[in-house]
Formats: sequence, C-alpha cells, structure tokens
Amino acid sequence: MLCTSTQDIFLLHPTNTHPHHLSHPYLPIFMAKPVVVVVFLGILSLLLLIQDSGAYEFMVGGTGDWSLTSTFYNQWAQQSRFQIGDTVLFNYEAGKDSVVQVTKDDYNNCNPASPIAMYSDGHSLVKFRQSGPHYFISGLVENCKNNQKIVMVVMADRTNRSSPPAPAPEGQESPSPPLAPPTEDYNPNAAISTVTSFIYSVVTLVGSSLVFVF
Repeated sequence: MLCTSTQDIFLLHPTNTHPHHLSHPYLPIFMAKPVVVVVFLGILSLLLLIQDSGAYEFMVGGTGDWSLTSTFYNQWAQQSRFQIGDTVLFNYEAGKDSVVQVTKDDYNNCNPASPIAMYSDGHSLVKFRQSGPHYFISGLVENCKNNQKIVMVVMADRTNRSSPPAPAPEGQESPSPPLAPPTEDYNPNAAISTVTSFIYSVVTLVGSSLVFVF
C-alpha cells in the first residue's frame, strides 16, 4: 500500500517529525565562523605583541643624564645601533633645560628656535618612527655650544647586523670604521623578524579562509 498522505510519510520517517533533526548542508560552516574569527584575532594580537617586543629603550649617553657633565654623547651614539621603534630616555631638571629635536643646520648652529619637536618634562622618552639621522640639542644655546647635543642614526631594517656611524660633530672627523665587525652568535632581531614573517603568513592564510567562509 502506498503512503499518499503527509501523515503517512512522517509515520514512515519518524526522525523527520522533530525540527532539530532537519539538517542544512551549510550548518557546519555557520557554526565554525565564531571559532575562525577568534583564532584570527588571537594570531593578530600575538603578531602585534611580538613586533613591539623587538624595540629597545636606550638611555642617552649610556646613563640617561642630559647635561653638560656628559660631553661624549656623539661618541656613545656612534657605538650604538638605533632602529625604528626604539626609544631614548633623556633625564634632566625640568624648567632648567630641555631636549630639542632640530634639523641638521639648526644642529650645527645650535639654533632651538625652529624645533621639529621639543621636550621639557625632565623625563623625556623619544621614540624613533623613521630611519635616518635624528638631531637633538639642549634648549640652552650655551649648553649646545659646549657639546650638549647628539646625532643618532636610525636604521630602517631591524635585522641588519651593522650600523653606519653617526655623523661627527661640527669640526671633527668621523672615526674610521673598524676593519671587521664583531662576531654575533645570536641576533634576537633576526629571530623576531623570522617569527613575525611566519605569523604574517598564517594571518594571510586565515584571512583568505575567512573570505571563502563569509
């Protein structure tokens, strides 16, 4: 006997009587969306954390003291390697001195009248956001003329093992480069760069998956 009524069909197939048993071919994809989004955001957060962890905080002159008592700022700068994202700390007495970022010409002439940036809080943390030479002088002209100034050359690539020497102060010759750079057994910046590149690849892959899922 053939079942011609809707009631007979449901009797022959009791699993169809409950709405929760109705399946949809795209249901697993819809359920997977929140998981994919969470994984994607987690990887992105990790990438940003690793990228920030590569930065280094320097203390100007090696001690952080920004005053006339430290007269070898450029000698220290020539021995240091500054990279984008690094910071330099200047400590001085607020209200009596300041840190002025200037152009090359204003650096050579000790002219703080047209600053690129000025810091006067006594505990100034300057962050390098671009490569190239950065010129800083004391806000007091006489202090600047007595060598309270510094040039820091910022590298563009964090994985580079060598750094070009900072320009010598006006009237002095630049020191000759060493015959051979010191051997480095481990370069943490290179390791960070490798991990960052790997995570970028993973993020790209997950992002492509999201495009197809959504």
